[in-house]
Amino acid sequence: MGFLQKLAVAIIGMFMFCSMVRSVPNTNVRTVLCNTGAYSSGDPFAISLAYVLTDLETVTPTRKGYDYFNISPYPNAFAYGHGACNQNLTRSDCTACLAAAKTSMFGTCQSRIGARSLLYDCAIRYEQYPFSD
Repeated sequence: MGFLQKLAVAIIGMFMFCSMVRSVPNTNVRTVLCNTGAYSSGDPFAISLAYVLTDLETVTPTRKGYDYFNISPYPNAFAYGHGACNQNLTRSDCTACLAAAKTSMFGTCQSRIGARSLLYDCAIRYEQYPFSD
C-alpha cells in the first residue's frame, strides 16, 4: 500500500472515530429561582403542574430548536410552562437534562406556584400566569 492510500485510510478512520464520539449534557446548575407563593398537596394547581411538567419533558425534545411553551388544560387552576435545551444536544440528552433541571428545581422550590431552573444545557420554568421567557 502506497503512502497516499495509507493516508486516505487514516483520514477515513479518523472521521469514522469522530462520528462515534458522544458527549453528555452539562447538567450543572447555574441558578434556581422560586416564587414566594406556595400551593398545598390537595390544590388543583398540583394536578395542572404535574401535567405541564410531564408535557415539557416529553414534547420539548421533539420540537425543532428544543424550545416549547405549554399550558395545562385544566381551567380551574392553570399552570404555564417552558422548556428549552441547547440545540447541540441529542433528543435523549435534552430529555435527561430537563429531568435534571426539574429535580434541581423541586429540590429547592418545593410546593411553589412558580419556579425556574437554569442549567448550562437546558432550562425549565413554570408559573401560574402566562409568560414569554
